[in-house]
Amino acid sequence: MPSVSVIIPTLNEEANVGRAIASAIEAGASEVIVVDAGSGDQTVAVASSAKATVLHSERGRAVQQNVGADAACGDVLLFLHADCELHEDAVSEICRRLSADPTMVGGCFRQRIDAGGMRYRIVEAGNALRVRLLKWGYGDQAIFVRKDVFQKLGGFPNLQLMEDLYFMKRLKRCGRIALLRSPLTVSARRWQDRGLVTQTLRNWTLITAAHLGISPDRLARFYPNDR
Repeated sequence: MPSVSVIIPTLNEEANVGRAIASAIEAGASEVIVVDAGSGDQTVAVASSAKATVLHSERGRAVQQNVGADAACGDVLLFLHADCELHEDAVSEICRRLSADPTMVGGCFRQRIDAGGMRYRIVEAGNALRVRLLKWGYGDQAIFVRKDVFQKLGGFPNLQLMEDLYFMKRLKRCGRIALLRSPLTVSARRWQDRGLVTQTLRNWTLITAAHLGISPDRLARFYPNDR
């Protein structure tokens, strides 16, 4: 069975990173790598005490995740946001699916947003449908990929925004993309802080602008600077 390395990019995530690391360990990850971008809180101390390997890099999820990938030893790379938690079956499901289908190159998970209400269930369903139809997995769905394929693609593009989307658009040309059943618990903080409708409309507006040819680096100025 393939080994799975979990890579967590962080920036001031002391309140969340411990749970993310614990979920990866409980799920059976062969290693957990936290790549910190200069946190001013106790993120690094929390990650170290949780038995993760801690690396440091420049700020930016693309850069951080590529640094973690370069250091990872696993056959599969799983990129987990610090405010997300893996289900206990996540790693075993990845291993089963990839072992059973050599044409499958990667994928992501179904979301379970940690908030009640039909509006959040609609968001979850919409995000799952996006993956099924377009094969676009986003970072907050915990993207996983065979390491050799990741290296072949040159990792995440060095963008300030939407590095996950641009990576997945390239990845789907390499083989099959899976949406796994194991639920990924996702913090509702972004939707609650900015408003569910506002956050969703902002995301789709930025994606549309990118497809019209506007650089994601230019669009990053319109996205909250918490990356």
